[in-house]
Amino acid sequence: MRFREINADQSTELELAPMIDVVFQLLIFFIVTWQFARFERDMDISVPSAEQAENKDRQAGEIIINVRKDGTVVLNGLVTGHDDLLAKLRSISGAYPDQAVILRGSSEADFQSIINVLDVVKEAGIWNVAFATTKPES
Repeated sequence: MRFREINADQSTELELAPMIDVVFQLLIFFIVTWQFARFERDMDISVPSAEQAENKDRQAGEIIINVRKDGTVVLNGLVTGHDDLLAKLRSISGAYPDQAVILRGSSEADFQSIINVLDVVKEAGIWNVAFATTKPES
């Protein structure tokens, strides 16, 4: 009785289809997470620190409004005025009544500038507002 060698003439090939699927999944994940956090990276803003600051779970579709130290309001990377901000927020709140807004006011910003933006948010009918803070460095 003659037995063939098990390893004789068997070449193993690398399956590329599953590897390409995984690479595309990772690519999609990183693009989506980058897109989600890019409006929070306004370099002109240093949010104030608070002892009770918490890292909350983020909600999908949050609106991030940045108020720079000179009072400039930035929404989705674009500088907006009072009327333009009100129009955009009204259209969003009409479509999504429970829309979440994160207000990122610079610690050097005039308090009145932040209150003005808060008034616009309230006038647009948005009630779900959070203020961005950081924990103080020790």
